[in-house]
Amino acid sequence: MDSTILIEVLKSIGRFFINPLLYIAVISAIFLGYQRVKRERKYFKTRILGGWSELKTMFFAGFVLSLIVSLSSIAIGLTVPLEFLIIITLISMIGLLLFNYHLLSPIIVIAVAFVVVAAMYWQDWSFEILGFEFVGHNVADGLAVTAPILAGVLLMAEGLLIRRYGAKFASPIVETTKRGFNGIAYFSKKIWVLPVFIIIPGDVFQGFLPYWPHFSLGQEQFSLVLFPFVIGFQQLVRKVMPKYVYPELGRSIIFIGELLLLVGFTAYFFPILGAIALAIGVISRTIIGIYYKRKEDRDSYAVMRSEKGAMIAAVLPDSPAEKMGLVAGEIIQRVNGQEVFSEDELYKALQVNAAHCRLEVIDHNQELRLTQHVVHNEDHHKIGLLLVK
Repeated sequence: MDSTILIEVLKSIGRFFINPLLYIAVISAIFLGYQRVKRERKYFKTRILGGWSELKTMFFAGFVLSLIVSLSSIAIGLTVPLEFLIIITLISMIGLLLFNYHLLSPIIVIAVAFVVVAAMYWQDWSFEILGFEFVGHNVADGLAVTAPILAGVLLMAEGLLIRRYGAKFASPIVETTKRGFNGIAYFSKKIWVLPVFIIIPGDVFQGFLPYWPHFSLGQEQFSLVLFPFVIGFQQLVRKVMPKYVYPELGRSIIFIGELLLLVGFTAYFFPILGAIALAIGVISRTIIGIYYKRKEDRDSYAVMRSEKGAMIAAVLPDSPAEKMGLVAGEIIQRVNGQEVFSEDELYKALQVNAAHCRLEVIDHNQELRLTQHVVHNEDHHKIGLLLVK
């Protein structure tokens, strides 16, 4: 039986590539990169990250998390009806096509799918597509446990991804403050795809996909599906630097996931708790999003012109500035001994010593530090610094 299951796992991986959600996610990631590069060139005449960066990290960033979620799902024995996954697919596709990634938080997608499946059962709705009959399911039979556990695990994955990658993909946007000055906001918009093995009970595929992999344990038949869960994230910050906001946001989401996971296990004894947990999860995740959005009003910017020197809006990857440890939000007071307040003054100061630059920088703690670096001919002419104008 072990070899049979292994064969079915390999077949399931192959079937992963026929899910249209996967290709819509790929196209969305490419479009995200195009929009970001276009925006960065509009404001700074150059791109910060390559246009393919979103696509490259869409799968690889969550690979380990996908493996953990899959192993947990199979070890615990989480099973979901096929209708549940199809509804999740449709909701995810809608969120991608609308370009609204707030809808792609796992808790929202799973909670909506849970309600639809339950409503179909209560109202005795059914319909047929391509030979498959969609029917509702009594969520008390298992989905009330599976849905919050799955949502909890995926929410924890969402929080971890935001903590690690949210700030990396925060793209600077030039805005005009109420006083007419230029301020920098940072907008992060990202999708990740987590391929997760899901167990489907019964032989639901046999009627319309007779080749679909399935296996038997005892008297029960099951099918394996490698399903592409899409996690979306978008958030704009102004008052606090992304490197401080997004980790805090990620921790809040992880906490909600842990709570859902705990309640999901207790729902085994009291199924109603599963539905309550999903409702609380949706409300909590929505409140967190609204809270961070309202905090970032236009009255205050962490990055804007400063009387102390030239404010860094962004740093190009693999540039001398990055190698010197410079980051957005720091203020360059002097370059090679000369005071600088603008890009032109920065460029002129760099010419004082074309082979070496020495900077005096005020960091985020308002403390002065010194840094220096050898400049090569192939390096960016402004050592990879994008300044607030």
